[in-house]
Amino acid sequence: MNVLLLEDEYPAAERLQRLLAQAAPDAQVVAQLDTVAAAVAWLQTNPAPDLILADIHLADGLSLDVFDQLIIGSPVIFTTAYDAYALRAFKANSVDYLLKPVKLPELQAALQKLRQWRSPTPAPNEVAQRLERLLDSLPARPGRAAKTRFLVRHGEQLLPVLTTDVAWFQSRNETVTLATHAGQRYLVDYTLEQLEHLLDAQQFFRLNRQFLAQLPAVQRLHPWFNGKLKLDLTPTPSEDVIVSREKAAAVKAWLEG
Repeated sequence: MNVLLLEDEYPAAERLQRLLAQAAPDAQVVAQLDTVAAAVAWLQTNPAPDLILADIHLADGLSLDVFDQLIIGSPVIFTTAYDAYALRAFKANSVDYLLKPVKLPELQAALQKLRQWRSPTPAPNEVAQRLERLLDSLPARPGRAAKTRFLVRHGEQLLPVLTTDVAWFQSRNETVTLATHAGQRYLVDYTLEQLEHLLDAQQFFRLNRQFLAQLPAVQRLHPWFNGKLKLDLTPTPSEDVIVSREKAAAVKAWLEG
């Protein structure tokens, strides 16, 4: 596997080459370039590499500018300290988007994705799902928009579900179920902990270890034993929703706004 490395920081380039040697012993770095201009010139005069490892920020601009100037079929793994360019990265044949400092397991996982992506062209719904996973994998940061929809599996199909249509999530037996206001149930590939970071905290609240609910789903509160609360959700879940005494005040504050 021939790899083109775009990186303007020498220590980072050395680290990536060491990690690449461990993750893919058959890989050979055919060139290491530190500018957009050098990358454009190299790609115009050399066969397309099997993989491009590219830092977003190069000495004279963004590596994404290379893909704006040239039509490049090589898959790309981006490495960067920023998550602001994820959408542009996806459009540039991005296999993955690794935040620095890159770790060996992350690079190994990205290379495994590359092997899977070399299979026949994915269907449109698979492409959408990949984009969703790419964006969700980025760590939360101030000002980042909350998740607005989910792709859920329904038989052999993938269906989009708007976050506004979600009533609650329930974790049970290591699986998480999404329930809509209309009463549909779907399995989702997220933990409640992940969902807490992805969803709007003003609209969604982690009620206990099993449930995370959206505001309109909460119908009534009942005083329960030892200062706890019992909540009525709609649609009605398969088990009682009990809020601990320690969390009761926070739930009331959330509901009051």
